[in-house]
Amino acid sequence: MTNQISNDNDKSRAAETGLAPDPHGQAALLLVESLIHGLLSRSVLSVTEAIEIVETAVEVNTEIAAEQAVPHVTTEKSLAMLVAISASLQNDLPETGLS
Repeated sequence: MTNQISNDNDKSRAAETGLAPDPHGQAALLLVESLIHGLLSRSVLSVTEAIEIVETAVEVNTEIAAEQAVPHVTTEKSLAMLVAISASLQNDLPETGLS
């Protein structure tokens, strides 16, 4: 996986690679991320639960990639996006006051 957490919303990276984000994938990702944030704001889902959901998606993505021989670069990019979402959610975890 890459060292830098990123997603396809960074237009400068798309210009560097010459590839525009997949519109279907981008719409799906934005919809799901918005849904997660909506559920969090309504207290239907806790931040910890949301992070667990993203971690499950990472596991499933990895398993599917291995079973279906998905190209490494595709798997790497999708995992980087999921890791970025997880990191964003982790910033919303309540502080425990422990240092």
